[in-house]
Amino acid sequence: MMNQAPIISRMSIRGHPLHPVLIHFPVAALLMLVGTDVAYFFTGDFFWARAGLWLAGVGALGGWVSGLAGLVDLVTVARIRRLVTAWSHAVIAVMLLSLASFNWLIRVGDPAAFILPWGAYISLLTAGLVAIAGFLGGQLVYEYAVGVGVDDAPEKQAQGKV
Repeated sequence: MMNQAPIISRMSIRGHPLHPVLIHFPVAALLMLVGTDVAYFFTGDFFWARAGLWLAGVGALGGWVSGLAGLVDLVTVARIRRLVTAWSHAVIAVMLLSLASFNWLIRVGDPAAFILPWGAYISLLTAGLVAIAGFLGGQLVYEYAVGVGVDDAPEKQAQGKV
């Protein structure tokens, strides 16, 4: 980590930033969507198409909610706004959420109609973008200490506040 003070998140509850808390379920849903598409390809079982519809919806909607928390931090915290990594993370996230939303929309009417090939292709592309956005998000946390307040943790622990 760089030798600088942590960058405190504005979108937090009692010091816990919301964006990293909210992103886990959408990421899991979008990654599991690849698995349901593969399962549908091999089995043809409509269960996997229906499960994929739900995963696409949870991934898209949850991602937008989490993204709003990240967006507030991006536009309201000057030290975050100055980071190229933060803007790269945001641009990739908007692209992946646009694809995830489109993937959900093509499945709404008939969950199985567009899985092959377009739904599966979009799911794979989205999973790749999730990996890139996650890497950049990790850089923000571990290299720039965005949303991390570690400097006083040993003090708080000694005082019994942790």
